[in-house]
Amino acid sequence: MLYHKTFHHKTSKTWVVFIHGAGGSNIVWFRQLREFKKHFNVLLVDLRGHGKSKKEYTKEEQYKFDEIAMDVIKTMDHLQIKTAHLVGISLGCIVIRAIDKLAPGRAESIIMGGAVIQFNGRIRVLVSVAKLLSSIVPYMWLYRINAWILIPYKKDIESRKLFIKEAIRLGEKEFKKWLRMSTEIKDNLQEFLIKEASAPVLYLMGDRDHMFLPMVSNLVKKHFNSRLEVIDNSGHVCNIDQPEIFNRRSIEFIKSISG
Repeated sequence: MLYHKTFHHKTSKTWVVFIHGAGGSNIVWFRQLREFKKHFNVLLVDLRGHGKSKKEYTKEEQYKFDEIAMDVIKTMDHLQIKTAHLVGISLGCIVIRAIDKLAPGRAESIIMGGAVIQFNGRIRVLVSVAKLLSSIVPYMWLYRINAWILIPYKKDIESRKLFIKEAIRLGEKEFKKWLRMSTEIKDNLQEFLIKEASAPVLYLMGDRDHMFLPMVSNLVKKHFNSRLEVIDNSGHVCNIDQPEIFNRRSIEFIKSISG
């Protein structure tokens, strides 16, 4: 069972489940929790190998992406959460799409911040180089380079520091397990590009998210059930860069779906 935290609202029956990205933990949602608790029931999880879920999966040599998604579904089942609004950041957005693929209808809506939806040429090169060097170069060197590429601007230094801090907590063994899944992730992304989610989708992207914003902008033109809102003065980790805007737009979107 994944490590998780629940926060129950006195009157609301609506659940919001937060999914962090690779190398993170539920801590990345610290700027969302207070505001979301005012309106909804909240579930925070640490994905396998991350945060306080790390100990339960140390013996496994390899992860499968659908298994990671099933971990979240089983946690929701354990807590008797039949449906929820799913909120993800970065690679956590792929986990959400996998949840929706395996259990369509469980998501009432989907909110994707700093969404990773496609491996373009630059990303494929980065992943290939990381795989090549992972047995030679200390993993934190690779992760720091990755952090600088994804979050290059001085204005986003806080997000970059948190990105790196959480990677240190992840550890080399877990980092390599996730790195080995890159081919599987790429295949999943190709499927998600073609097939729309079963629930309404809101993409929240920072205007400085140079790597992924152009791809999301193109995608929403093809997917009828999706919409994009760009957050000014924000990078890839927009929930940390501009939490007030991220929270307000997310909560408004959820309420528009829940009624």
